[in-house]
Amino acid sequence: MFSITFTTIPDRTDRFVSQPAIVRAVPLVLAIACIGWQSTLNVDAAEDLTRPNIVYILADDLGPGDVTAFNSQSKIATPNMDMLASQGMRFTDAHSGSAVCTPTRYGVLTGRYAWRTRLQRGVGWGYSPPLIAADRLTVASLVQPLGYRTACVGKWHLGLKWGLQDEQDPPLERRDETWEKIDFTQPISSGPNEVGFDYFFGIAASLDMHPHVYIKNHRVTTVPTKIVPESVGKKCWRAGPIGDDFKHIEVLDKLTEKAVRFIEAQTPDKPFLLYFPLTAPHKPIIPQPRFQNQSGLNDWGDFVMQVDWTVGEVMNALQKKGLADNTLLMVTSDNGATPGADFPFLVERGHNPSHVYRGHKADLFEGGHRVAFIARWPKVIKVGSSSSDTICHTDLLATVADITGFTLPDNAGEDSVSMLPLFMQTATGPIREATVHHSINGSFAIRRGKWKLLLCGGSGGWSNPRPAKARKANLPSIQLYDLVTDIAESVNVAAEHPDVVDQLKSLLKRYVDEGRSTPGRPQANDGEVQMGAF
Repeated sequence: MFSITFTTIPDRTDRFVSQPAIVRAVPLVLAIACIGWQSTLNVDAAEDLTRPNIVYILADDLGPGDVTAFNSQSKIATPNMDMLASQGMRFTDAHSGSAVCTPTRYGVLTGRYAWRTRLQRGVGWGYSPPLIAADRLTVASLVQPLGYRTACVGKWHLGLKWGLQDEQDPPLERRDETWEKIDFTQPISSGPNEVGFDYFFGIAASLDMHPHVYIKNHRVTTVPTKIVPESVGKKCWRAGPIGDDFKHIEVLDKLTEKAVRFIEAQTPDKPFLLYFPLTAPHKPIIPQPRFQNQSGLNDWGDFVMQVDWTVGEVMNALQKKGLADNTLLMVTSDNGATPGADFPFLVERGHNPSHVYRGHKADLFEGGHRVAFIARWPKVIKVGSSSSDTICHTDLLATVADITGFTLPDNAGEDSVSMLPLFMQTATGPIREATVHHSINGSFAIRRGKWKLLLCGGSGGWSNPRPAKARKANLPSIQLYDLVTDIAESVNVAAEHPDVVDQLKSLLKRYVDEGRSTPGRPQANDGEVQMGAF
């Protein structure tokens, strides 16, 4: 038996250093006590200070063809990401759990596909309610009790509980609800700090979404007193409240500064986790003046170069602190490139943000969810190595659990598989049985080996044929592609392989019905899942 004394914990507004161990352990202890996790923690390993620091950089809309290490024909200079790839491992078959922002972020932190939640299509907005349940294990709440200092710097986009002018009002649900209902002077709750992060500095959602304010832990840094007009074109953002300290073009630099300062504040005696979701190169596509006209292409190329600079700043900070050797540094993107990159202009000049893959952000085609993924961990990962194994962003939780000696309970990381055997090059076969893909309109695809089954007509997203056009043209609602012979997904072979179609449909149905795609006891989804095309 044990007892816990509850005390009021002040807001950690001006500190990077985490609370004492017993305070950090409270969320996990309470969760274990309340929901009965059958978990095993290696206590000796918990005290092992050789555990790696973990840095996860998640670019926003970076295409797999934008990084030279993944596309030798890229016309954009990405020297820092290329160097990182040469120092670690390139994953050439990496995927986001979704083709758009919010659901991918949910999967990264929880190891669970977001379509198991109430968010089964679309994305969240600046005032959306929290998507991560209070009792769900995250990467951050897993490592907190193990002595890790934890920080999230950047774009949250997983919902927050804002204070309201009228406490009797229901929480905001829709993108079109007016900001006049928000009391920006009140503390914000149910955000990063409540799911395991000691420190948060960032923005509520995408850079083009209001409120246009910085948030530090539980409060905005400046209460907005004015409305910024809508901007149009590639530099677009939505009209809404803006803080006096907020300028869109400065945001990536500001976030980079905060991430670097967090690293600089660390000491070798305690490991840390930094989750760094960037705001770029997502629209508004506004590179700093020092990067403008540097790519020789357009603003997209220049902005990708600024993203690469950000990666370099993190690499330099780790090196200067002497932390690089024992840091697992991962760099990837939340989905494919946005059509706002101006694909026709870029392709005409020999650059394709989607590389050889069909489609782009929002789609079920490979261009929607296939991403660049680099991992460097000098103590474990072989220099200049690569892996063609299929991995998914949901695999971070199981990987961190594996590294830190934590056995995941059945009700956590239901779609997460450890990448550690791939890092160590000890895997004797594919680590994932199959991977589920999801588009912005809620359409499903499932991939196993060379076969990929799409349960929709057209792209399921923004590229042609879009869903409405696919229905009007009476396109087949089942698509099957052999990615070994047809990586461009140009020939639908569903009619020639009905057995494969049936097998993959049955496997997807099992994944949905059992609430998981990994071994373990069946779990409940948060509601009914609409699969379509059955």
